[in-house]
Formats: sequence, structure tokens, C-alpha cells
Amino acid sequence: MALKSPMDLLTQELKEIYSAERQLSRAIPKLVKTVQSQRLREMLERRREQGGTLIEAIDEALEEIGTTKSRPKNPAMEGLLEDVNEHVDEIKDEAMLDAALLASIQKIEHYCIAAWGTAKSMGNLLGQEKVVEAMERALEEGERYDEEMTQLAETEVNQAMLGEGEQGKVAGEQEVEEEEEEASEEGGGKEEGGSRQKGRARRKTVA
Repeated sequence: MALKSPMDLLTQELKEIYSAERQLSRAIPKLVKTVQSQRLREMLERRREQGGTLIEAIDEALEEIGTTKSRPKNPAMEGLLEDVNEHVDEIKDEAMLDAALLASIQKIEHYCIAAWGTAKSMGNLLGQEKVVEAMERALEEGERYDEEMTQLAETEVNQAMLGEGEQGKVAGEQEVEEEEEEASEEGGGKEEGGSRQKGRARRKTVA
């Protein structure tokens, strides 16, 4: 479709978002069966539900705009999902696969957040209230989802990837670093205190 007006551009953005959500929705059930983390499975299911709600909202917005119903496949999402499928095929360690898939889903979410923000700005410019409302809701949920995925990665999934032996090694290295930092700070305090004492001594001599 030739883009001849700002409304055409907004329509194209909405169709790309619609396609991206449909593609992700179809991919998630396979990922749910693949991952080992129960919490990650729940997060994936939640993302699919959010996508379904967004698809309905975009349908309503496009109907109000009066555009055609064609939904060309989103090439950006297709590429992101190909990356996910490569991880599934190539990574045999289950814990490592969970970490890789979580990272891939966050990349997808970041792409979606950028697309939603663009559509919201255009919707604001063109006075399309339904578009703005749908994108604002998607952005709020998406940013919260991204934060929760980061927390899940840091507190569970990435730690599980290391294994108990590696976790202990990393924890030990962190303890050594903290002890060295504390020692450095204490040494600096002593040197500073010594300098103050020398300064006082010099002042007494001068007096």
C-alpha cells in the first residue's frame, strides 16, 4: 500500500502491531511447552492474554478509521521469532535455554514498546482517541512486564543457568570483591586520618 498521508502511516503502524501480536500469540504455546521455569511459563501465558486484548483494540481502531482488513506479516517480528526458534533448536541445556528464551522475549517486548510508543504519538497527532487509549494501556502493561521479566532473570532464571557449583563460585568472587572494597575504604580512612594528624602537628609547630 502506498503511504500518501499521515493517516496511511498510522494505519500501517497499527497493522504491523496487529501482525506482530498475532505472530507472537501463535509462537507462545510452543515456548510454554519448552521452558522449565514455572514462573516463566506463567509470564508467557500472561503476555499472550495481553496480546489478545491488544489485537481486539486495534481491530476496533482500524474499523473506526475505515481501513482495509489486510494484515501483511510483520517482518521484524518474524526475524525476532526466528532467533527464538534457533535457540530452541540449538541449546540443549534446559536451564540455559530458559535464560536465552527469556532474553529473546525481552528483546521482542522492547520492539513492541517502541512500536506502541510510535503509534501513540501518531494517534495523538491525528486525534485518534481509541488508538491513543489502546497504546497507552499496552505501554503501561509492557513496561511493567519488562521490569518483571528482568527481576525473574536476575533472581531465578539466570542463576539456575549457572548451576550450584558456578553459583557458589560467583558468590565467593563477589564476597572477595566486597572484602577488598571494604579494606580499601578502611585504608583510605586511615590515610586521611593520618594526614589530618600531620596537618595539626604542622600548625602547632608554626604557632
